[in-house]
Amino acid sequence: MYRYLLRRLLMMIPLLIGITLISFTVIHLAPGEPTDMQTQMNPQASSDLQAKLHKQYGLDKPLHEQYLLWLGRLVRLDFGESFAQDNRPVLGKITERLPVTILLNVLSLVVIMAVALPLGVISAVRRNSFFDRASTVLVFVGFAMPSFWLALLMMDWLGVRLGVLPVSGLKSLGYEYMDLSGQLLDRAAHLVLPVFIAAIGGLAGFSRYMRSNMLDVIRQDYIMTARAKGLSERVVIYKHALRNALLPVITILGLSVPGLIGGSVIFETIFAIPGMGKLFYDGVMMRDYPLIMGVLVIGAVLTLVGNLLADVSYALADPRIRNSE
Repeated sequence: MYRYLLRRLLMMIPLLIGITLISFTVIHLAPGEPTDMQTQMNPQASSDLQAKLHKQYGLDKPLHEQYLLWLGRLVRLDFGESFAQDNRPVLGKITERLPVTILLNVLSLVVIMAVALPLGVISAVRRNSFFDRASTVLVFVGFAMPSFWLALLMMDWLGVRLGVLPVSGLKSLGYEYMDLSGQLLDRAAHLVLPVFIAAIGGLAGFSRYMRSNMLDVIRQDYIMTARAKGLSERVVIYKHALRNALLPVITILGLSVPGLIGGSVIFETIFAIPGMGKLFYDGVMMRDYPLIMGVLVIGAVLTLVGNLLADVSYALADPRIRNSE
């Protein structure tokens, strides 16, 4: 098992380099430059000023040389300085926003797993029942519904009309003057809508995956054998069938990490949450190359780690994989 983990960690290095190379090339080929905001929007800006800014930002060098210089700084965990007016280190900006994005994505995954797995199991066990058909209709509606549109509806209904939940930010005015319980409740109230919007699409997909896998498993011969031995239905379903049905879901869970991180751009922007998604959106709008690359690298690392955890979980759930390694 340890050799398997070591081999996977070593394989992540060239993969990460390839991801950064493609990302670096694509963002530099996109139209627009970081100096446009300072030169094109300023009628007094001359061509000499634009050339000086290009040299200051290192944009006067060939693209491959820019990438090698950036990669050399990355090895030292130096993401460079932002092209924004504050010129702050990119790593400092990311470390401020990263915990918020991780918290939202972890909570959404917990909600997805807590709801989707039982929903899929019950739908498979009670196939073609009223519960199965009703849950199928509901999850397909949730899957087909655009997240940004649903977010606006929830904000209007729960936030504006009913005033039950806050619709922006992570804390209310006067948060500093609340006691500990009040602060916790205020934080929880601000997280309800973003977590729900982040989880609704994944919940629909995972519940269908779970239902399909359970239907395949409960038709197997060993399930019939377990029932013939006199085991209770609860033991047959939740001990023998569920463990094998979870294997494809674990793989899909690891592959879904990029979608969750990418989706955070949408709901963090809608709900004005100071997370990494909104930071990435602002960086793209300003053509802030160091900031964009820093966010992409962090996202790529989290994605690779998520896939590694999925593989480890797969090995833990299936003894055949663990023993072969």
